[in-house]
Amino acid sequence: MENGMAAGEKLEAVGRRILTVSRNELYLKMRFLDVALSSLAFVMDVGAEGLGTDGLFLYFHPQYLGGLYRENRVMVNRIYLHLVLHGIFHHITRRKGRKERLYSLACDIAAESMIDDMQHRCVLKSRSLLRRETYRRLLSELKVLASEKVYGVLDGWALSEDELFRLEAEFRVDDHSYWPREDEQKKQQEIENRWQDVSQRMETEMETFSKEMSSGTGDLIGKLRVENRERFDYRQFLRKFSVLREETAVDEDSFDYVFYTYGLSLYGNMPLVEPLEWKETRKVEEFAVVIDTSMSCSGELVRKFLEETYSVLSESNSFFRKVNIHIIQCDDQVQTDQVITSGEELKEYMEDLELKGEGGTDFGPAFEYVEELMHCHAFGQLKGLIYFTDGKGAYPAKMPPFETAFVFLKDDYEDVDVPPWAMKLILSEEELVK
Repeated sequence: MENGMAAGEKLEAVGRRILTVSRNELYLKMRFLDVALSSLAFVMDVGAEGLGTDGLFLYFHPQYLGGLYRENRVMVNRIYLHLVLHGIFHHITRRKGRKERLYSLACDIAAESMIDDMQHRCVLKSRSLLRRETYRRLLSELKVLASEKVYGVLDGWALSEDELFRLEAEFRVDDHSYWPREDEQKKQQEIENRWQDVSQRMETEMETFSKEMSSGTGDLIGKLRVENRERFDYRQFLRKFSVLREETAVDEDSFDYVFYTYGLSLYGNMPLVEPLEWKETRKVEEFAVVIDTSMSCSGELVRKFLEETYSVLSESNSFFRKVNIHIIQCDDQVQTDQVITSGEELKEYMEDLELKGEGGTDFGPAFEYVEELMHCHAFGQLKGLIYFTDGKGAYPAKMPPFETAFVFLKDDYEDVDVPPWAMKLILSEEELVK
């Protein structure tokens, strides 16, 4: 028994030394990765299929790791970095209902493509024909091989079992069985919080102190910028435009049930306190939606955007029964203005949607038009304007007298600058329709 324990401890110690050597070698070439590389504590697990991580620990099979290190230490470096990239880009926690097997493959392709773009000798490896051809096919449809985008393309390919197996054999290098299940929300949040902090610190490091150190890493910094963008729930985003109003409803917060039930018990059917019939609530009452109808915005994307707005409007706890919403179509001039007073009217508008314009993008005319509407008292208390666009245009020279949010639809990794007085929400098509 003692000899067995000693042998196990020796194997664990050897495995830890190998991983420490690999971590140090990666750090010497990519010092901006220092926090990320040190974020996973080493744990020996003879049940592991090679190496794997749950975002908190790095699990290793000792015999596998020792044999791989003797055979090819570059592969140990690559797998270590592969595991770290899963954490940095939140692959472990963002499956969100996608097919598990295909999502795992997409994450592996995304991680491997980032490593293959690096020119550091410690991770350099020749690409197989299958790998080169897979990248070529994906890049013919995508600008960047991000996991969510890769998943969408792979799902559209309708891969056969044999094709799927060959891709897994090529790109799978780690054990994903440690990834938390989707119902393990507490663990998922812990992992998400840890790597969000690591990713943000890493981005800052690359942008400031380590530009010369980050050379040879491909477009890792560009991918990080987008990954670290604050992610918004569009429904929650719309509620930023809510106002406080009284509406007919029982105010349970100010109602005293003790006096109410005491009166019923004392007099039979006469409560001592009647519930208040008015209640102050914070909901959305009026706002303006401007749709960019320039050549860059397709009707299908606009319809999806309006469908999401309609789904929020349909929630009784989000909007008042009577609303005042102006949907304005504008390219380089205002084309149409449709007034919406209920969810039913918005639904009808979507069903008969016809975009007018297709000129250039200029944000100014829409802002001028909305200010004219305010002067004409078309709005009682305009809380804000939401401008849906996927292009760049000329912004107003001065801050408007209402809150403004630009909703950009971006499928690539380019960020968009807006004036300091405006809010910005960047959505992918996938985020908009999920």
